[in-house]
Amino acid sequence: MTLLNDTLAEITGLDQAAMDATRERIHTLTMPKWALGRLCDLAVQLAGIAAKTPPPVARRAIVVMAGDHGVVAEGVSLQPSDVTQQMVANMTRGGAGVNVLGKMNRAKVFLADFGMLDRDEELVRSGQLLDKNVGKGTANLAKVPAMSREDAVKAIENGIALAHALADDYDVFGTGEMGIGNTTPATAMASVFTGQPVAALTGPGAGIGPERMAHKVRVIENAIDLHRTDPTDGLDVLSKVGGYEIDAIDGLVLGGASRRKPVLVDGFISSAGAMLAKALCPAVGPFLLLSHASAEPGHCLMCKWLEVNPILHLDMRLGEGTGAAMALNVVDGAVTMLTEMATFASAGVQVLPEK
Repeated sequence: MTLLNDTLAEITGLDQAAMDATRERIHTLTMPKWALGRLCDLAVQLAGIAAKTPPPVARRAIVVMAGDHGVVAEGVSLQPSDVTQQMVANMTRGGAGVNVLGKMNRAKVFLADFGMLDRDEELVRSGQLLDKNVGKGTANLAKVPAMSREDAVKAIENGIALAHALADDYDVFGTGEMGIGNTTPATAMASVFTGQPVAALTGPGAGIGPERMAHKVRVIENAIDLHRTDPTDGLDVLSKVGGYEIDAIDGLVLGGASRRKPVLVDGFISSAGAMLAKALCPAVGPFLLLSHASAEPGHCLMCKWLEVNPILHLDMRLGEGTGAAMALNVVDGAVTMLTEMATFASAGVQVLPEK
């Protein structure tokens, strides 16, 4: 069996005993029943994922996957593909949004090349950029499939292998991405999976105007029609209209779930990777934690398909893993509530029983 198949077979449900123990603990805390709402829900889910309570969350890694896209040639993005390499270099210097928010929330940021057109080889030699490259950017999905099915599997498995390599040293993963033009494949994938019109899912990405956005819609619609993607076959969708860094996000989600690690899925692009993960393995659904609701207009439809309610609503749309970094605050809150809040017994608080 391949690493992908082995990993899918390893993903089982949440641990019921750990969840029950966490619920019982929460009911003893000095507050009305479930008064901290989704913090309580999150604590239970984290315990179910980790199969222990309290769940460990102190060691956290945000993995930023980088890749380029041939469809940029169609004029769907405001920026050229060169900016991918420039932003990756900025991240290695600690200058990007994910770096500063990750540092604030005690997360180690890892950068990995899954499909960049070009890169600084010195960054690879120094270990600042992990070499997981499958190809020098995807093909132009407006004209041909984005990648072969074999390369799609390879990129996913590279993401799984990275999750497995980090699993012994980190308790929580966050997904991030960097790739000029990647809202186009993410939108195409979301449209195929949800069955929703491309126009309902398409947003400005990195800041395109109405005219270019209408062109982007047409490019995506034509690509879906051209390739006749099969929504019941995740690998078919990915290979025809996907992206290498989206493959990698899927791999990190699957690899994290197989090692019982919570994965904070970032915004629009990362959610496309999460959709692929769920298409390949429905059992991964309970392991998904959507860090925030992206300001991209189609993200609400992606969340509905995933059946997951985002943790934060901050109108963010930067990507990179910034939403995952910010959601770590809420993860800390859920576990701190569980571990440090007094119980009625320890605080000497007497309450009337429920009627």
